[in-house]
Parts: sequence; C-alpha cells; structure tokens
Amino acid sequence: MRRRRLGATGLEIPVVAFGAYAQGGGYWGPLKDAGAAARAEAEAVRAVHAALDLGMNAFDTAPVYGFGRGEEVLGRALAGRRGEALVLTKCGLRWEGLRGVDDLRMPGADGTLVKVERDSRPESVRAEVEQSLRRLGVERIDLIQVHARDPRTPVADTMGALAELRRQGLVREIGVSNYTAEELEEARRALGDVPLASDQPQYSLLARGIEADVLPWARRTGVGLLVYAPLAQGLLSGRVTAERTFREGEGRARKPDFAPANRARVNALLERVVAPVAARHRATVAQTVIAWTVGEPGVTAALVGARTAEQVHENAAAADVVLAPEERAAIGEAFRRLVLERPGASLAGRVKGRLRRLFG
Repeated sequence: MRRRRLGATGLEIPVVAFGAYAQGGGYWGPLKDAGAAARAEAEAVRAVHAALDLGMNAFDTAPVYGFGRGEEVLGRALAGRRGEALVLTKCGLRWEGLRGVDDLRMPGADGTLVKVERDSRPESVRAEVEQSLRRLGVERIDLIQVHARDPRTPVADTMGALAELRRQGLVREIGVSNYTAEELEEARRALGDVPLASDQPQYSLLARGIEADVLPWARRTGVGLLVYAPLAQGLLSGRVTAERTFREGEGRARKPDFAPANRARVNALLERVVAPVAARHRATVAQTVIAWTVGEPGVTAALVGARTAEQVHENAAAADVVLAPEERAAIGEAFRRLVLERPGASLAGRVKGRLRRLFG
C-alpha cells in the first residue's frame, strides 16, 4: 500500500484510507432491530480487519456517524489491534446539549432525523474528545478534525483548545474539515508552531469545487488533504444503474444526483471514458476513479467507504493503479463537461454550472 506523509506531521497515511461513515448506519438505511444491528457490526468488524491486513490502516470516523455508534463499532473492531491503526475522528457537530440554533438534521441508526448543531466552543471540543476516547477505547486520537466551521465561535478559540489537548497527549495531530481557503489560513495561523495537519473536503469527478481555491492553497502551504466521497457515494462506481432501487430510508434516494436520469448520464460517461482506461490497467471502474482522485497533486489520500470485506479488497487495490497524465487529463475533462439535472435549479444556475465545469 502506497503511503504519503500528512502535511508537516509524522503521520504516514495510506493513499486509500478507510471511510467509516457507513459503520454508523443511519444515512445508509435504518437498522430496524437488534439482529440487523448485530449483523451490520459483524460485517463492519470483518471489513476493518481486512483493511488492517492489507495495510489500509487509517480509519476515518466521527461522533455524529450514528450518534456515537460509528465510533463504538470501530473501537470494538480495533480491540487487540490498536497498535496497527491510525484513528481519525472529528469534533464540532453536536446532537446533545444544543444551544437552539438547529443547523441541520441527520438520520440516526433507526432512520429518525436528529437535530445537529455546529459547536466548536473550547468546552464543547474538550467534551467531545473525551467522549470519543471512551467510545473508541483508545488513549489518544491520531488525528482530530473539526467537522464543520462553527460561525459562532472564533477559529482561534477552537484551535487553542485543540492545541491544549495535543499538549496533554490526548490527540496527536490537528486538522479541519469542509473549511474554505480563508478559514484554513486562519486556522493555520491560529495554531502557531503546531502544524495544521489536514483539511478534509469533498472531492471527486463530480465535485471539484476545491480545485478553485482549497487545492492551490494546500499545495502552497503543504497542508494535507484527505478527500471524502471520491466515488460520490457509489455513483462513480459504475454499479449504480438507473434501474436500481435503494433501501427504505437510505439517504441516496433523496439526492438529486441519484435521480435515474442522472445515473444514466454518469454511467454512460464511465463506460465511454473510464472503462477503456480501467481495462488497460486491469482495474475496475471504481478503482480507476479512485486512482484519478489520489493522483491529483495536493491530495494526500482518498477516504473510501466500505461496508464489507470484499469492498475493502477492491478499494485497497486501487492504491496500486497509477494513471498516466494523459489518462487523468482525458477523464477529468470529460467529467468537467458533464451536466447533471438538479430539480429546482434555475436556468441561470444550470448555465453557471455548465460554464464552471467547462472553464473551471
């Protein structure tokens, strides 16, 4: 498994890391009874062990994934093998002790939508880290990332609290997630001598907004990028056909990109442009898309979700696929020109989206 140094830290991250969002349930369909939850956890443990055996030893989770369940499942899966793993989790999204701001809602393990707030106050960050340590069953978190910018808390206050937790040995490195380039610079300056290890933005052939500012900023400063959703929650795998149905309560069923017509457009382009490249490399379409993602200069690693050991094996093998520059360019340009229909978008918005894809 190829590895890269994460920013200016001592962490060596596999270029394909384990995204543990699915271990929390919720978004991926409700776990309706204890039997379903037990089966899902057993499969999650097998997937984590398969990843460790393959050298995919960085695991990204968050308290809000299943509202604690995701961290607990990962902790149980790593029991006895903690020394082999890099544990990455987050803080800054709370569902308990709310201030009444009501930022968003996320599905719990039973599918019920739960109120979630952005809260990066120092006292909240400390409480979250302590709870994560307990749920994960570890003494130190290898990388803690602020899940989303809290506009009501100064960045310097949050970074100061995390730096203190680092001095106490409770966290090893500090990063953020979903920050703008301006917010990233503010966080980096606030940390002073402590390196900002990473940002975790969304990045894929269908979501390339960071190419305008965050990617250039990361290249210039040397801060690592751990990008999530490189397969666009499976849409870029080539296996989500227009005819496919989703489980009751699954979040993908509500996303415009997963409308049947959009799936057909994406799959047609994958077949025309990506499949021939995959065949040359004796790889799957999904592996080729992951390889395109981690081949982008400035990207340290891609966080790829997996619910089964079989998916882990396929994801890990993507680390060995290295595309030629002309292959990356051809794939990237083809998807830049792709326009998906998003219900409710204005004509001006659709035109703007097309221009952005064509000209960056």
